[in-house]
Amino acid sequence: MAGVHGNGTDRIYDVDALIAGGDSRTGPEREAVAEAIGELDGKRVMHLQSHIGYDAISMARLGAEVTAVDFSPVALAKARATAERCGVALETVESEATNLPAELHDRFDLVYANLGALCWIEELEAWMRAAGSALVTGGHLVLVDLHPIAQMVDETDPLKLGFDYAFSGRFEEAEDGSYADPDAAVDGRTVVYAHSLGETFGAATAAGLTVERLREHLELEFDCWGGGELVLEDDGRYRLRQDGYAMPLLFTLIACKP
Repeated sequence: MAGVHGNGTDRIYDVDALIAGGDSRTGPEREAVAEAIGELDGKRVMHLQSHIGYDAISMARLGAEVTAVDFSPVALAKARATAERCGVALETVESEATNLPAELHDRFDLVYANLGALCWIEELEAWMRAAGSALVTGGHLVLVDLHPIAQMVDETDPLKLGFDYAFSGRFEEAEDGSYADPDAAVDGRTVVYAHSLGETFGAATAAGLTVERLREHLELEFDCWGGGELVLEDDGRYRLRQDGYAMPLLFTLIACKP
């Protein structure tokens, strides 16, 4: 899907705003990074599953030495081209997220992954071990991802669920377009996996990481689902409500390599 993202036509990847100096990260993502490692200037950062590199570029612009890691050569090529247009340095490495090359081990102050990362991963403990292997002692993992409860919801009127809360093996979907551009001419067949909050927490600790923070968020700055389930409320935030009650949309996990 990387080929159809960031071309100026999709609803999520605003290349003009990024080039103009915008920070593509959401508030929870910026806050989690600041809580974990403070200022980015001079920090060594890996953006794991970086896709087309917008957040990696945003952090590099703030003075971090950023390495963008993704399995897709198309995504990484687009990340490099966009970084050049933004005037920032960006290292890229093509790799599966669960099996990072030795050159990335024991190297980073921060491993960062965000919205929509874990649903592509079957072996969650392997992902956490890989993230931990890339950190220096005292380094931090920051994961801000879609809440598993929100990912269960297909429709809200009436409420209809279409995804498991916890791991149950492969879940195959077939929809035209992409999450960022439903009208894109791409084959939307995907294989994804459910992971509960408990499974995510447990995988981090099993990988030898010390979880310092697990936080849930009831609102979003933008409608990353795009299907009409989220409602824009008077405070400018999007929420997912059922019978008037807000449901969790995101979670933040911050963990340290002891």
